[in-house]
Amino acid sequence: MVLLLVPPSETKAPGGDGAPLDLAGLSHPELTPVRTDLAGVLVGLAADPPAARVALGLSPRQDDEVARNGALFTGPTLPVLERYTGVLYEALDVPSLTRAQRARADRRLAVGSALFGLVRGTDQIPAYRLSAGSALPGRPTLRAVWRPALGPVLGGLDELVVDLRSGSYAALAPVPGAVTVDVVSERPDGSRAVVSHANKAYKGRVARLLATTTAEPGDVVRVRALLRRAGLHVEHDGGNALTLVVPAA
Repeated sequence: MVLLLVPPSETKAPGGDGAPLDLAGLSHPELTPVRTDLAGVLVGLAADPPAARVALGLSPRQDDEVARNGALFTGPTLPVLERYTGVLYEALDVPSLTRAQRARADRRLAVGSALFGLVRGTDQIPAYRLSAGSALPGRPTLRAVWRPALGPVLGGLDELVVDLRSGSYAALAPVPGAVTVDVVSERPDGSRAVVSHANKAYKGRVARLLATTTAEPGDVVRVRALLRRAGLHVEHDGGNALTLVVPAA
C-alpha cells in the first residue's frame, strides 16, 4: 500500500469533539517518550507567554496559540485530517471526499509533525503550535531530538512512501527509498524555476489524487503513470524523484 507523508500546517482548526489527548493511543507508540517530553515542555512554556513567544516565533497577538499549548492534555481533539488547515489541506479538501475516498485517505495519509513525529489520518490530536524550526529553551534542535526515534520508524515502514514533506520536516528524519515530488514552473520559452508560493497547493493536489485512487501504485513508475493519467505533467529522470511541471503564473 502507498503511504503519503505530508507536512503539517501552522494553522489548525479550533475545537473538536474528541476526548483529550492520549499520547499512548496514537499510531507508532514507540514515539511516545519523545512526544511526552515535547508536550510537557510546551505546557510548561505556556505558563510563561514571553518565553513561549520567543521559542515558537510568535507575536503577542498570537497568545491564543500559546494558550492552546497550555491545554494540550485537557482540550478537545479532532482527527488529524480534520485538524490541519492551510494551503495544502485546502487542496486536499478532505470534507469533499466520499465515504470510500475518506476511508482510503485515512489509511494512506500520514503527517510528519514536530510534536508527534508521525501520526496517521485517524489519530485524534488537539490544536497546538510547534514548528520544525522552533527552538525550545535548553533543548537541542528538534532534528536532533527526533532523528534517533523517528528515523527507525520511517525506515521500517513497509509501504511505498511518497514523501511530500517540506524541507524542514523532511530534515527531522529521512525516509530511505521514498518517492519525492519537486514542483517547477515552465515559462513559454522553456526555462524553468522552482515553484515556491504555490508549491503546497500542487502537493495537496498530488496527495488528494494518490490518497483517493482505487489503484495501489507499487513503485515510482506506477506513481508517475497514475499522476499523468490524471492530467499532470510529471517527469521521471531515474531514481525515486519525480518532477511535476506546471505553467508559469
